[in-house]
Amino acid sequence: MKRHLLLNAELSQVIASMGHGDMLVLGDAGLPIPVGPNAPQRIDLAVCPGTPHLADVLRAVLSELQVQSTVIATEALEGDRHEPPAWYSTQIDLAPRTVSHDEFKKICGTARAMVRTGECTPYANIILVAGVTF
Repeated sequence: MKRHLLLNAELSQVIASMGHGDMLVLGDAGLPIPVGPNAPQRIDLAVCPGTPHLADVLRAVLSELQVQSTVIATEALEGDRHEPPAWYSTQIDLAPRTVSHDEFKKICGTARAMVRTGECTPYANIILVAGVTF
């Protein structure tokens, strides 16, 4: 059995196969996932509304994936200062690139995989761009 935080075999396999610049999307329960022959791999972790939370999945993924940059929807920014949401800012030290939600969904079509969580917070979606450890 693995000793690290991430136990999901399918998700762990995707992360192990990612190269520099590959994208992994963590999405809320409502984020559309493209279908078709060139669509990203779908990893569905959703059990019921709120389970698992995006923050929990993000924490596990960050324990194994070297992240170079991130993308979130502009609509996810909070407050007058347009700060990243708490699930982002408490776990990632990088400033996110922001795009419209429509642009975010277009970018998702080029990701290696998309992970569906049970998160039901609007715009709780993130694209993680793989970096290198050297």
